[in-house]
Amino acid sequence: MDKTSIATARHYTWGQACDGWHLLEGEDLSVIEERVPPGAAEARHRHARARQFFYVLAGEATLELDGTVHRLAPGEGLHVPPGAAHQLRNEAHEDLRFIVVSSPRSHGDRIEVPA
Repeated sequence: MDKTSIATARHYTWGQACDGWHLLEGEDLSVIEERVPPGAAEARHRHARARQFFYVLAGEATLELDGTVHRLAPGEGLHVPPGAAHQLRNEAHEDLRFIVVSSPRSHGDRIEVPA
């Protein structure tokens, strides 16, 4: 097994100029580091099977979870259980960097939810 970082991990882009790096890509476990620029957001959605944990590294995340807004600072995280509607936004003036851990992996398990 080799060590991994954003310099060696598979990179992808999403949404409004956001970046993601697959640090671990397992069927049963996924670990991704993401960067979200100011003003960007993901679409509100839920996962049928995957549970997720969002952990902020830098910036401030606004994470709406089933209608409740949570503001997460560096060093803070939030669990999103399967079936819970959620949306991550960066309402701050600096890049947001966070880790999202999903079990099982969330790719292919996403269901869009109207706002």
